[in-house]
Amino acid sequence: MSVSGPQAMRALDDALRDIRREEDDITKRIARANERVGKLRETELGQLRALSAVRLSPEVQGELAGTLSQAESRARDMLKGHAAAMADMEKVLADKEAELAKLSTERQELLENTQKWQAEIDALDAPVKAALANDAAYGALIAERAETDKVATEADRKADMAEADREEKGKPYREDPLFSYLWDRGYGTGAYKAGNITRMLDDWVARLVGFANARPNYAMLIAIPDRLREHAEKLAADTDALDERVLAREKAALDAAGGGKARAALEAAQTRVATIDTELLVIEDAREELTERQKQIADGGDPAFAKAVDMLAEAISGTGIEKLLAEARATRTEEDDAIVVRLEETRRRIAEEQLELDDERSRLKVLEARRRELEDIEFEFKKSRYDDPRSRFGNEKLVGDLLTEFLKGGMTAAAYWGQWRDSQDWTGTSGPIVPTSRSRSSKSKGGFPLPPGGFSPRPPSGGNWGGFSRPRSGGFGGGGFKTGGGFKGGGFKTGGGF
Repeated sequence: MSVSGPQAMRALDDALRDIRREEDDITKRIARANERVGKLRETELGQLRALSAVRLSPEVQGELAGTLSQAESRARDMLKGHAAAMADMEKVLADKEAELAKLSTERQELLENTQKWQAEIDALDAPVKAALANDAAYGALIAERAETDKVATEADRKADMAEADREEKGKPYREDPLFSYLWDRGYGTGAYKAGNITRMLDDWVARLVGFANARPNYAMLIAIPDRLREHAEKLAADTDALDERVLAREKAALDAAGGGKARAALEAAQTRVATIDTELLVIEDAREELTERQKQIADGGDPAFAKAVDMLAEAISGTGIEKLLAEARATRTEEDDAIVVRLEETRRRIAEEQLELDDERSRLKVLEARRRELEDIEFEFKKSRYDDPRSRFGNEKLVGDLLTEFLKGGMTAAAYWGQWRDSQDWTGTSGPIVPTSRSRSSKSKGGFPLPPGGFSPRPPSGGNWGGFSRPRSGGFGGGGFKTGGGFKGGGFKTGGGF
């Protein structure tokens, strides 16, 4: 059983939402654990204060109790501020998540609606082809376009050969230090400037290396490829212009056959989806920055929280209380015993919380990496037009077992993306919704072309399928672009729902 492009897109969206939800849950657990550690530190201070009341003289006890109480009070206020900052950040992130969900839902509905409009267009395929077959101007355009494309392809090939020749045959010139010296100075041209002695020496060097004969040969060698490339690009532009004229004729024929309404609706959907994709990228980047900030706050990265914890630790270590505790253990009394037992239990709980924090931090790092990789896959999915309603995937496990295996770390992102590409095909009379179905880069199978546009405004990947090209404006890895070859994979265990 095959999976359609919109169905596959929905599965990837759902998986991303699940990962983000689990990331958020772990971040909240980290925040709560840090808050518990802070409160346990407060409890520890209170128990140490109680111990000092038993073991110390009233004068020393008063001074120590004052120091500990002051630290405890200030730390409590800071911890309250930390909790408030977390609450505010959670609200902002919830709003961003709601924006993403709303846009994703709208995008999915638009994709599903295009199937109906495309079916109406496909139903008119035969009459439209018949009308175009009787259109002499259309036939002439098709012939002109085919000839121009043929010439453009040959010109592109010649330009490639000339550039390769320039690299290979120009190497001896570039590696000759005397020739390069004269060439860089512009010797033999109007740009050459030198004094009498320098000119005399340069003339001697020129005769020595045969520069008079070599210079025009090298000049031609480096100039011809540029001219050929310019010519090839002009022919390619001519081909694109003819594509637009052909497409305009085909649109007119479709409209005349009664498909104008469906075509207009399809084009409007394409435009809106392209806008949504741009908006989604902006919101995702903003959400990622907020998420990073939330994680810093949750894990003690907030300066106020860090200061509170440091203050409590300093108050404990700076009062000589550990010596007092050691003495209490050595000279046990019933009252000492009770306080020491409670204090040791508090410190045991603090140690347990720290172990849990380390575990949650490790899981969060794995989830971050997996979520970013899945975002990259979704980016390439849209850029490749795989979410087109007529895109089909023969392997239904891509949204089942294979997706689960990827999320658990049993498959690298590159391998999972390769499975998508290998399984993908197009249904109907033409390929994906692309600017023109007859472009030299098109994947069309023929038939009546689709309107211009496309479902994704992403930049082209340049055919580099070894990695991912999603642009990022910052975040966990220092920003920039995720490129190929970076996915090690294997051994990841996300836990939770995956």
